[in-house]
Amino acid sequence: MTTPVFFIRDLPIHGPLILAPLSGYNDQPFRRLCLEFGAALVYTGLLSASAILYGSQRSDELLRFHPDEHPLACQLFGSDVDILAKAARAVEALGIDVLDFNMGCAEPKIVKGGHGAALLKDPALIGRIVTRLVATVRVPVTGKIRLGWDAGSRNYLEVARILEDSGAAMLAVHGRTADQQYTGRADWDAIAAVKQAVRIPVLASGDVKCAADISRIQARTGCDGVMIGRAAIGNPWIFQYRDLPDVPWAERVPVILEHLRRMVDFHGEYLGLRRFRKHLRRYLTSTDVSRQQRRAFLQCEDLATFTALLESVAGV
Repeated sequence: MTTPVFFIRDLPIHGPLILAPLSGYNDQPFRRLCLEFGAALVYTGLLSASAILYGSQRSDELLRFHPDEHPLACQLFGSDVDILAKAARAVEALGIDVLDFNMGCAEPKIVKGGHGAALLKDPALIGRIVTRLVATVRVPVTGKIRLGWDAGSRNYLEVARILEDSGAAMLAVHGRTADQQYTGRADWDAIAAVKQAVRIPVLASGDVKCAADISRIQARTGCDGVMIGRAAIGNPWIFQYRDLPDVPWAERVPVILEHLRRMVDFHGEYLGLRRFRKHLRRYLTSTDVSRQQRRAFLQCEDLATFTALLESVAGV
């Protein structure tokens, strides 16, 4: 796609489908694969600003980028303005294209510290943080929010306007409150209201489970792009508007092998194989692979054995 679908400030985005910031999944091999299958922008998983400054091993791993990983958004969480600004400068130096600030994560361990979606309780602090981040880095600053903390405090329009006024270049909206976690139905009409309330691009998130949902959420919200999260696990074809049951087993096999090889190259054989298992469970969805064969795959501990097993199952 040569004509940009939208711009994040001055950064052209050449497609409407975006890989959401999936913590625990969005390592370098997975991000690269999704870009190759058509994702127009990929996010890192959620990164602690404090952990980046303290040089944690996990953060260092998540910040190892490949030259082909563009455009790339790095998502930070935190609530201390100074720490966030220092972490933003550090990750900008690594060559990211977009700095994203998370105000939507509802995981208990995140909100307990006053981070993520807990910030929706304090819109003024959100404004101070984003204003500082915009002044600190040269790359565009964006934000990801939910509709509010709970049903009684759905302040998404207020927060969206504060983000725009603070200099945010784009906004992603998950159509649930923090209190809902991932239960109930995402409120796409609320996302549409955000799109009407601001002039910056808006990404829609929530309940995009299959290719048909992409068109539905775009039509319902008028959004500039669609964030795809869990639906992309084990199915990079979703970025080609294809559902996993429609992808023949013979077509999946080379992708599975390539993804695994990249995981092993990046993480080493021991960790690569183990971390690949959560992807593999999804790759094996709607196949004739037996329960015994699945168990053998998930217990496999070396690349050569896994490759031989996959090829035997595939009839190669």
